[in-house]
Amino acid sequence: MKYDVLLDGMPCSVEVTRSADDPSHVLATINGRRVEADAVKIFPGVYSILLDGRSIEVRAETLADSLLLHAAGREYRVEVVDPRSWRRSRSGGIDLAGRQQISAPMAGKVVRVLVAPGQQVETSQGLLVVEAMKMQNEIRSPKTGTVERLFAKEGQTVNAGEILVVIA
Repeated sequence: MKYDVLLDGMPCSVEVTRSADDPSHVLATINGRRVEADAVKIFPGVYSILLDGRSIEVRAETLADSLLLHAAGREYRVEVVDPRSWRRSRSGGIDLAGRQQISAPMAGKVVRVLVAPGQQVETSQGLLVVEAMKMQNEIRSPKTGTVERLFAKEGQTVNAGEILVVIA
């Protein structure tokens, strides 16, 4: 899996693969430099990593917009850059025409509703936040318009494809 990340604000390219024979064995290419390690989750959010014969304990803390890693007495902020959102932002701001039904991209739980029926919204404005697999995903408006119908409520469990909001 390849990721573009910001490591303490500096851009970094990371590609990670796991061995099929030994799931704890990780091969990573970081900015073109190949690194091999053994990584094991020992508690939720705590990992033991064997790197170049050294054992390192890494504590991972999930924040709203990033990951905070504590390792070897240092703290690192990691932000995953979503290439899909970058591609969407290059579209030139072309609005979709007509009524748009926004559905849940995957099964999850609605953790925040950011709009109300009748509210005016802009293209790419956040409508609600759905949590799936411990990750929060902001669902954004595909067009400028008015929230015609709102089917989601905070705390509600939703299925993939379920209509959450209608923008007219």
